[in-house]
Amino acid sequence: MANELEKENAAHAAMDFVEDGMTLGLGTGSTAKYFVESLAEDIADGLVVRGVPTSEQTRRLAESLGVPLVDVEQVDRIHLTVDGADEVDDHAQLIKGGGAALLREKIIANASDLMIVIADSSKKVEMLGQFPLPVEVTPFGYTITAKKAYDALKKAGVLKPMIKVRTGPGNKPIVTDGGNYILDCSCGAIPDAPLAAALLSNIPGVVEHGLFINLARTVIIGADDGATIFEY
Repeated sequence: MANELEKENAAHAAMDFVEDGMTLGLGTGSTAKYFVESLAEDIADGLVVRGVPTSEQTRRLAESLGVPLVDVEQVDRIHLTVDGADEVDDHAQLIKGGGAALLREKIIANASDLMIVIADSSKKVEMLGQFPLPVEVTPFGYTITAKKAYDALKKAGVLKPMIKVRTGPGNKPIVTDGGNYILDCSCGAIPDAPLAAALLSNIPGVVEHGLFINLARTVIIGADDGATIFEY
């Protein structure tokens, strides 16, 4: 079970990278929540920053805590994004999207000068793939897209991918902030994450996938008594 203290310590460590005047990408999820809360405390003490939320969930949280927000269309630079991950390997490759916010998360991360990943120790893995890989797809033709995603993952070395659409109440597909569906791809292991990412990106109907390659430059793994910072 994820260690809440580890998450909190990782989030606190990320605050050392925050400076007055920054525009910050605010991640989504249980670990990113701790960062937004820490940010709000420092803002109350006089820190001057503004945030760009990666989901409506994060927007609501930040607004409730008094964190100044700015629309992504109104910024010309995002200095730093702090976000969690569902898995992170030794090459700072990530699986993200367990919270169904991967599209906005990747747009903001890619636009940032620096992406910092904060996570508890359970998220550190030798090879990506134990956590189901989310793939955001258009509702139109999603069953066809799912078959193409299966073929792509097989070509990338995944032995037995299993793909299902993420559902919610009433067994209806969950709809993302962008109006799309999520395919959860159970892979077991993804031996070549960059190849899988490239193949998935080429499929018509795939809006985005949860493989974050060459985006994170700093990874902070929380512990009970602090956090360890890895630079890439």
